[in-house]
Amino acid sequence: MTPAVLAAKKAGIDFNLHEYPHDANASSYGEEAAALLNLNPSQVFKTLLLESNEKKLAVAILPVDKKLSLKAAARALDVKKTSMANPSDAEKSTGYVLGGISPLGQKKRLPFVIDCSANDFASIYVSAGRRGLEIELSPTDLITLCHARVSRITL
Repeated sequence: MTPAVLAAKKAGIDFNLHEYPHDANASSYGEEAAALLNLNPSQVFKTLLLESNEKKLAVAILPVDKKLSLKAAARALDVKKTSMANPSDAEKSTGYVLGGISPLGQKKRLPFVIDCSANDFASIYVSAGRRGLEIELSPTDLITLCHARVSRITL
């Protein structure tokens, strides 16, 4: 049981867990999940940690088949500039390892922005807190639980 699954249970939301055999040599964890679970990659979302020009961390959630627009993320987060966070800072802040970072159950409360394309689906998939485990939930529940802003943050 991961902190992400515990957070979903505690919130009382409807969700489903999907496990798949993770390949340690996979180059893209999200694309691996989409392929092995036979899902539309636009419906599987990755969780990225950003650092603002103010040296504060934030979370961006976007489809695995899209690239993040750092400028759009900065606008959505009301900061001048964002860059990708240092991987060790991301792991330390969230309590998860890269490739298993879930937006749910993170150790620290951070600002969140989720790509507006999440609302195109009745349910989306995000990491459930470890490589090889996805949690399926409604985008509305994810937005609510993360107190996320919704904006177009992809290129």
